[in-house]
Amino acid sequence: MTGEDTSGWRASAEAWIREQGDDGDYGRAHVLDPVVIPWLRGQGFRTALDVGCGEGRFCRILAGEGIRATGIDPTPELLAAARTRDPDGDYRPGRAEALDFPEASFDLVVSYLTLIDIPDIEAAIPEMARVLKPGGSLLVANLTGFTSASADRGWQYDADGCPDHFALDRYLETRPMRVGWRGIDIVNWHRPLSTYMQLFLKAGLRLTWFDEPAPTGGPADQAARYARVPYFVVMAWQKPG
Repeated sequence: MTGEDTSGWRASAEAWIREQGDDGDYGRAHVLDPVVIPWLRGQGFRTALDVGCGEGRFCRILAGEGIRATGIDPTPELLAAARTRDPDGDYRPGRAEALDFPEASFDLVVSYLTLIDIPDIEAAIPEMARVLKPGGSLLVANLTGFTSASADRGWQYDADGCPDHFALDRYLETRPMRVGWRGIDIVNWHRPLSTYMQLFLKAGLRLTWFDEPAPTGGPADQAARYARVPYFVVMAWQKPG
């Protein structure tokens, strides 16, 4: 990729790879994977496109489930890490807004915590639907709208330094936000849930699964905090066939 990296992903790639490790961060390992991976099984998926594959962790999970995965990402450093970790995998540069695949190419399209990174979601969601085969599914894991709306405020603490409440503001206002943690400094997009739902429906997709998963383990303090303010929503949409 050329040009200025306004998203922050190129500068943050090394820190991101270090943060994710082999198993992913707390939210992936203890909240999302425990519901998403079982959902994959028994549905007959043979081919998948992972949109925003990053360092390739979920592509490797798909391969472990017997699904032939193609991963795309606009960040060269992340693609290089994905290829190093999975030399037999298929990792390509690309953006969700203009997928370089014919119509009806995949049984499954995955957006695993990537909708928040995509500036032009109005172009990206129809593209994801376009490359799905009839009867195929779009699997989405995303931040909840109240979490992304609070990214610039987050937890508020009492006089003793304990988490008191999670501040929420400007929920209905679509906007980019700069977020940073542990050496990662990137742009995320907040949108209300209705924006995504309307775009999926407009693309002709049918909702088949929806969940706001609870934590399943990990450090007790992280699980307790997550139970107070859930971060994630998961859903599956099917293309009529």
